[in-house]
Amino acid sequence: MEVAVLDINGKETGRKVTLSDSVFGVEPNNHAIYLDVKRYLANQRQGTHKSKERAEIAGSTRKIKKQKGTGTARAGSIKSPVFVGGGRIFGPRPKDYTQKLNKNVKRLARKSALTLKAKEQSVIVLEDFNFDAPKTKNFTNVLNALGLAGKKSLFVLGDTNNNVYLSSRNLKSSEVVTSSELSTYKIVNANSIVLLEGSLEGIESNLSK
Repeated sequence: MEVAVLDINGKETGRKVTLSDSVFGVEPNNHAIYLDVKRYLANQRQGTHKSKERAEIAGSTRKIKKQKGTGTARAGSIKSPVFVGGGRIFGPRPKDYTQKLNKNVKRLARKSALTLKAKEQSVIVLEDFNFDAPKTKNFTNVLNALGLAGKKSLFVLGDTNNNVYLSSRNLKSSEVVTSSELSTYKIVNANSIVLLEGSLEGIESNLSK
């Protein structure tokens, strides 16, 4: 699959690159995408939720009223869950939500997601660029030139570039990652994938196995 290479002004450079069929032209596996997205979202959960149960409440253990003769239900402790300020019944406890997935399934999921984006013509190849200093306006100009302003976009760099990353950080609709940080969720979540030329070799070497 051949794609024209654009510059940061959104114009064609006259060059074309060939996207590998082993990454951008596979038979999409929707179930693999589902499993990998579910794993990613589950792994974002901290699992630190906790409420105090009866044994953890600070309070008197004195029997608050006599056992019989009051005409009401018996009660043994002010810490009982039936009283205001008492412990919580079956409250949440810390839990590890981490899920694991076979590396081959994760690789298939990413290739499937990239293939679907390529079929939708939502993949843009951009020549490598850099900014002299971190500035949101510079990154916004690139988005405007590519027609991606206000749309969810994912920029994939070959190597870490702090100036480009910091320039995009204030923009909620855009995200910048390196080829090694590429995940199925981020691919699916974006409307357009912008691949810098320097990232293509890394993506293909990571996924065409």
